[in-house]
Amino acid sequence: MMLSTKLLTDSGSDISQSAVEEYGIDVFKFPVIIGGKEYESGVDFTNQEFYEILMKEPKIPTHAQITMIQFSEKFEEVWQAGYENLIYVSINKNGSATYSNAVQAREEFYENHPEARDSFGIYVVDSKTYSIAYGYAVTEAAKKLRRGAGVTEVVAYLEDWFDSNEIYFAPYTLEFVKKSGRVSCAAAFVGELLGLRPIISFIDGEVSIQSKVRGDKAIIPALLKYAKERMIPKTPYIIIRGSLEEEAQKLAKEAEKLFGYPPEEICEAGPVIAINAGPKLTAIVIKGQKKH
Repeated sequence: MMLSTKLLTDSGSDISQSAVEEYGIDVFKFPVIIGGKEYESGVDFTNQEFYEILMKEPKIPTHAQITMIQFSEKFEEVWQAGYENLIYVSINKNGSATYSNAVQAREEFYENHPEARDSFGIYVVDSKTYSIAYGYAVTEAAKKLRRGAGVTEVVAYLEDWFDSNEIYFAPYTLEFVKKSGRVSCAAAFVGELLGLRPIISFIDGEVSIQSKVRGDKAIIPALLKYAKERMIPKTPYIIIRGSLEEEAQKLAKEAEKLFGYPPEEICEAGPVIAINAGPKLTAIVIKGQKKH
């Protein structure tokens, strides 16, 4: 018997383990390199433990890409299992070679298995974003598949979400955005002296600094300002947090007052986003207008 569609993503999505288990979603784990040694997030440490590591490590950890070989093996495995389709939702292709590795592996798969072209569809979808901004969409896609939606409908939903979702986040320290190159060393030094905090966006695959606010207390009002201006009314939104649980709860509470309904969830930032933004961050994910 032919099975229908297998969903695949990567650990940059910060998708919950409960969703993975409930919907049978496969997740590639990004290797995290700390002090020259390779670790696996969610296996070797929790997010909270990783935040502590980040604060102590003299050299910022890094993460590697998912290789073409890994994709080739997975495509082969899913095809041999009898699935009709595989949808892989990738971390932003502008920030990782993982997406292109998946595309190359797909091409190689069909070269090796020309008989599969008409019977096994491989869809590689660029999320254009990070963290739960695509993990949420993968979970929703799984729900649609369970309700009987076809692969074309599900891929269309994913592409619509990724063409319109936006993240606004703020680090409570400039140390990590300086190390990652998001903010120059000189700007970070001056910003720390003046108590400035950048409001940074991820929109349509691109990162930019929207504005700078003075002091930690100005962060949540600024995030909500952009969310209110940009969000399509009555659409779902999500809160992302690092180690500052109290600030995330406050952001969620203020957002619920502003929009009249609570966030879909409050998600812990995993290593992929924490490496670049630091453990002390809050963020809001919204659905804005389509960019394409």
